[in-house]
Amino acid sequence: MRKNPVKAALRAGQPQVGTWLSLGSLFASRVMARVGFPWLTVDMEHSPIDWSEAAALFGAISDAGCVPLCRVPRGTHENIKRALDGGAWGIVVPMVNTVAEARVAVAAAKYPPTGNRSIGGGLHALNFGATAGDYFKHANDEILVILQTESPEGVDNAEAIYSLPGVDAIFVGPNDLTAQMRGPDGIDPSPAQLEAMLQRVLAAGKKVGTPVGLHTQTTEDVQKRIAEGWQFIAVGSELRFMTVEAQRLVTSIGIKKQASDLARY
Repeated sequence: MRKNPVKAALRAGQPQVGTWLSLGSLFASRVMARVGFPWLTVDMEHSPIDWSEAAALFGAISDAGCVPLCRVPRGTHENIKRALDGGAWGIVVPMVNTVAEARVAVAAAKYPPTGNRSIGGGLHALNFGATAGDYFKHANDEILVILQTESPEGVDNAEAIYSLPGVDAIFVGPNDLTAQMRGPDGIDPSPAQLEAMLQRVLAAGKKVGTPVGLHTQTTEDVQKRIAEGWQFIAVGSELRFMTVEAQRLVTSIGIKKQASDLARY
């Protein structure tokens, strides 16, 4: 059975920089799996990608030698089971605010006796180049479990969540964290306030020894965050890469049309 190099690298303290897939395009995903990113996350939280499409993307990514991850719509047993049975090598679970929510996610990703994942399926083994028996035996060691901290409540509970057995890494979505930090007046936190919250996440991860990461938009941001000690880092998305480059070309050509903010990530 193939080993998960991203999980191994994170355990060894090595940063792993990948990106998000939002388009649901098999063609685009096959290309992105070959550009050099060690991992790609299929975003099923904020895209209309269905389970059949996601399974095809996981297979295409793993066949290219890249690690396919899935951001599930929500951290329920059903979502996590379907993502892993569909062939993802790991999950990214949004909006994990409490220890109880974290435990549900970890248990759903692990076969008994560690967790309560149901045994069945065949795509998962195919994507790992394994027999079904080998997959059921070794999957707990290779599946990557990444939980998202996206609220002040999640930050307050960070040390307790991050120290749970089976939590491989933490990921912050700055957009959602910003939204969750808004005051009663609806005003966003200042950049300094957001940064202070991010640094609390980083400090908690370092204290308990769990890798933490976040979404970035530029190579400069990636380098800055790696220097600070962040490890699981996403930069943009294939949708954003396409949009930003297309807008740059439109501007350089001199087409006078107002550009739209189509891709937040």
